[in-house]
Amino acid sequence: MKVRIPQNGGAGNMQAMIKKMQEDMVAKQEELEARTYEVSSGGGVVTVRINGKKEIQSVKLAEEVVDPDDIETLEDLVVAAVNEAIKRVESDASEEMSKLTGGLNIPGMGGLGGLF
Repeated sequence: MKVRIPQNGGAGNMQAMIKKMQEDMVAKQEELEARTYEVSSGGGVVTVRINGKKEIQSVKLAEEVVDPDDIETLEDLVVAAVNEAIKRVESDASEEMSKLTGGLNIPGMGGLGGLF
């Protein structure tokens, strides 16, 4: 019995699959960058709005948190909200990209905007 081996060894199909996955990942990255997240700290007294590019869009402060005698607490709350917002963007991006790759760590595919 003879076995037929494709001229290109099946590499064409693999290349097409990889190209499709790369295109899907670029599209997903664009979608993720367009998203907006809102994260609060201190029970909602500090709210940070951030986009999927990790750019802070706004910071909202409740009046009761603005105490000239306790600026340190306000600073801590802003830092906490910003850090949580960044973590949320990164977690969302990682989860979405993992869905596209089936959880595989594919060499050369992690360079899309630092999402991995």
